[in-house]
Amino acid sequence: MKFSEMKYERPDYQQYSVRMNELLDRLEKAEDSKTFLKIFREIETMRSRLATMSTLCSIRHSIDTRDEFYDKENDYWDEYNPLYTVAETRLSKICVACPFRNELYDVIPETFFQTAQCQINSFDEKIVPLLQQENRLSSEYGKLKAGAQIPFEGKIYNLSSISPLMVSNDRELRRRASAAFVGFYQDNEAEFDRIYDELVKVRTKIAHELGYPTFVELAYQRMMRLDYNAEMVANYRRQILDDLVPAATRLYERQAARLGLDKLAYYDESMEFLSGNPTPKGTYEQLIEKARKMYHEMSRETAEFIDTMIEGDLWDLKSRDGKEMGGYCTSIPDYKVPFIFANFNGTSGDVDVLTHEAGHAFQYYMSRNIPVSDVQWPTMESAEIHSMSMEFNAWPWMGLFFEEDEAKYKFHHLGSAIKFLPYGVCVDHFQHEVYANPDWTPDERKACWRRLEKMYMPHKDYSEAPLLEKGCWWYRQGHIFASPFYYIDYTLAQVCALQFWVRNHNNDHEAWNDYVRLCSLGGTKSFTGLVRAAGLKVPFEDGCVKSIVRDIEDYLESVDDTKL
Repeated sequence: MKFSEMKYERPDYQQYSVRMNELLDRLEKAEDSKTFLKIFREIETMRSRLATMSTLCSIRHSIDTRDEFYDKENDYWDEYNPLYTVAETRLSKICVACPFRNELYDVIPETFFQTAQCQINSFDEKIVPLLQQENRLSSEYGKLKAGAQIPFEGKIYNLSSISPLMVSNDRELRRRASAAFVGFYQDNEAEFDRIYDELVKVRTKIAHELGYPTFVELAYQRMMRLDYNAEMVANYRRQILDDLVPAATRLYERQAARLGLDKLAYYDESMEFLSGNPTPKGTYEQLIEKARKMYHEMSRETAEFIDTMIEGDLWDLKSRDGKEMGGYCTSIPDYKVPFIFANFNGTSGDVDVLTHEAGHAFQYYMSRNIPVSDVQWPTMESAEIHSMSMEFNAWPWMGLFFEEDEAKYKFHHLGSAIKFLPYGVCVDHFQHEVYANPDWTPDERKACWRRLEKMYMPHKDYSEAPLLEKGCWWYRQGHIFASPFYYIDYTLAQVCALQFWVRNHNNDHEAWNDYVRLCSLGGTKSFTGLVRAAGLKVPFEDGCVKSIVRDIEDYLESVDDTKL
């Protein structure tokens, strides 16, 4: 079935609640594992149907935020998702308290019960109105960015369509386009401040209602971090600061030298080469056919996967006015298929979508038949391993997409992975500071961001952008608003993905099999369990980051980037 043929129907909350609670009453009274599993499967069917409707609405709303029908449906889910969570929490409590749960592990993996405990720890019916408020504020942020109308030299752009001008090899054009881009955020500074201030306060209030001292502790429960804590993350950030920031700084210095500049301005950072950044070759349709060819040659599993995606129209990749920014991968449970959302803009990021988001989608495709939907996906930090590793697994086919720009793309891609890590941990550090100090004014938050930028990204030069010098770069980072504390997950996964790069680079023929095994496990293990199952080092372990930096720097230093 094609995505367009999947029928959406708003569920009736009252009917769902009555039927679900009848099943939960029976589940609670189940006297043996066989009876428990029979009822549990009935509940799974209902939950899958509900999740399918919610996801169809979410996808279609993000495809066109101006669609009146799905805009109203999105408002419905903003209001009712917290109410549906009441039954979800009751299910979690029943499962966690089950006296014979050990007998269920062959069918319901232990991680289901662990994440259920996190669900219990992060929800109470009394916080439903606050969760509804949080949802509305997150939607406000998305609409604000999706509605951007940026006048620039006689044309109107959105935040995505102006991006190619911001990576132009004409430095003056790049400067003007970047100034126009920043201008949108400057014009809406008060609105971004208001939305975030209200989000911080409502999340802090939710945490207090649930008995947590700050939102930080609650956020770790929400993110279902099963086997690590804030102290371990802080130690990991110190590894990045000590072992990786110097390497990233050296890459920025090489970049400035390539561009013939004494120092990079903020609008130069996205420009890697005087000859222009690597760009994919071909039309949209040609890129899709190249992706099909790549995945057919990669493996039997990826061939089946990409055919499913293309034949089902299971993606929306083109940028349009009214479409939400960014990209994501999700799943549509009743149909056991993934869906990819993106905004192609003619840059190398288009190919990254066909590898990164496709990595997410491939993982779901490989684990779609795990009988418990909650563990078909792993927790967030683990999920990003599949996507980022797929980017590197695709390296042998980059000549197909970039042709004469292949070497340039690879240098840029690997170097960008190193440059990204300090930014990613900066985003995480910022959120820890903000939620530890929820009464900060917007200006105090901005000052904190700028202080942390100078720690993790000392090369930053905002002398031509007062808004950014004040500390407002983070406005553009949607995760800070809509998915608090998610961003560190990308960096943890990047460190794991770079280990796969090292293994591929050293012709480790088991690397691909380990990757497929990792995808097939879904969420049946915790983060550190999955990492070890894939034959990788856990990023929290001392020395992990340092060993990766050494291998990557050796490769990058072997490349004469002045000829790219």
